[in-house]
Amino acid sequence: NKYLANSFGFSAAVINNYFLNKIWTFKDSQGKIATQFSKFLFFSLIGLLLNNFIIFLFNQRLNYNFYVAKSIAVGIVFLWNYFSNALVTFKKPKALQL
Repeated sequence: NKYLANSFGFSAAVINNYFLNKIWTFKDSQGKIATQFSKFLFFSLIGLLLNNFIIFLFNQRLNYNFYVAKSIAVGIVFLWNYFSNALVTFKKPKALQL
């Protein structure tokens, strides 16, 4: 089933991306994994909705080529994911900020 496979793929990507962002991108050592993962999942789901909406808007409504619409969506959602997680999910406590 393509929808089930897509859901598993999205789930695996979110889990993988959470740990890569925690360890590599943000070098976060806070132990609040459940809380952080919940926030990360929330922002990822919003990113998925944004991605689909942007593709729909540019491809279906504005008649852009699908791959151009997808490229625009990837760029916008990349920024959304990075900044939402940098400012909320992996935000350093003020005492630790340099």
